[in-house]
Amino acid sequence: MPVKNRFAELHQDITAWRRDMHEHPELLFDTHRTAALVAEKLRAFGCDEVVTGIGRTGVVGVIRGKSDTSGKVVGLRADMDALPITEQTGVDYVSREPGKMHACGHDGHTAMLLGAAQYLAETRNFNGSVAVIFQPAEEGGGGGREMCEDGMMERFGIQEVYGMHNWPGMETGQFAIRTGPFFAATDIFEIEIVGRGGHAAFPHQTIDPTVVASHIVVAAQSIASRNTDPVEQLVMSITSFETSSNAFNVIPQKVTMKGTARTMSKDVRDLVETRLTKLVEGISENFGATGRINYVRNYPVTVNHPEQTEFAADVARRVSGDCADAELVMGGEDFAFMLEERPGAYILMGNGPSARLHHPEYNFNDDAIPAGCSWWAEIVEQRMPAA
Repeated sequence: MPVKNRFAELHQDITAWRRDMHEHPELLFDTHRTAALVAEKLRAFGCDEVVTGIGRTGVVGVIRGKSDTSGKVVGLRADMDALPITEQTGVDYVSREPGKMHACGHDGHTAMLLGAAQYLAETRNFNGSVAVIFQPAEEGGGGGREMCEDGMMERFGIQEVYGMHNWPGMETGQFAIRTGPFFAATDIFEIEIVGRGGHAAFPHQTIDPTVVASHIVVAAQSIASRNTDPVEQLVMSITSFETSSNAFNVIPQKVTMKGTARTMSKDVRDLVETRLTKLVEGISENFGATGRINYVRNYPVTVNHPEQTEFAADVARRVSGDCADAELVMGGEDFAFMLEERPGAYILMGNGPSARLHHPEYNFNDDAIPAGCSWWAEIVEQRMPAA
């Protein structure tokens, strides 16, 4: 089955919704305009229930099928938030918000799920209910966790949940997926090294925290190269290095570093936190400095469930004719929290030869809209076939 004809008819409208959201990007939980637009359209479509304020600014719409003897409830999730990036696309509908842009395609995800919701509310050709989930704060805020902790799964009786992300470099409208671990756990940390500052001409009178911190930067890579099984995945990155002085002739009192660790298993995640903490404390002590680390477990590993993954891939093949085997992704995805609550699957959809995600020249490819809408609609109609 190719894309549904109805989405060819709705393509222009869905594109207009997407571009309106692109012009008005919002960050983290501050998605008030987007959430209001979503809720307004869901009510206009005739959804049986529209609830706002789930997980602060999330929105859930419920659509019941022509029959409900199955008792099934399937959740479909899209993210709404943008990124703190200055846009450089040059498109007519460029962001009107300085320093903010939809550089990850969440505007496209939201618009496509709205399109699917309109179709499902019109046809209701399924036996059960669908909950369309519009989530804030995917980009680092843990909006998925907030919605789950707000009781979303129990409140709406969601039994399975499915999500999608566009993927630059993959053919437009094509799909890829994998079973099991898919996106990495994304932990973050801040390290503070306190030494004894002084004149750069008299280093022997100081405890130089830049030297201590530099040793830690190099030693941290040994966690991957010497402490972790080579067949396991681990990315360790120190991404920020700041001193308490910017003078040429001053050895600073303090150095602060920030970074992230990306892992694909609980055991490696535990290992990283333990080893990095010991390295910070041990190296600092050996130099006579004080080292402290604040290690925060952020997004967990995104794990696709086997049965739901095979089903999602089968639906993708129905829509586009094929579904590729996706590679592991060391980026994070807070849909992981929903997959910890309920079985489900996360799939990638091609965005064509666009700039990469989180790049100032990235733009969602509107040509992918019919395929994305069709996949979501088919998930519902095939998982809960009409009685």
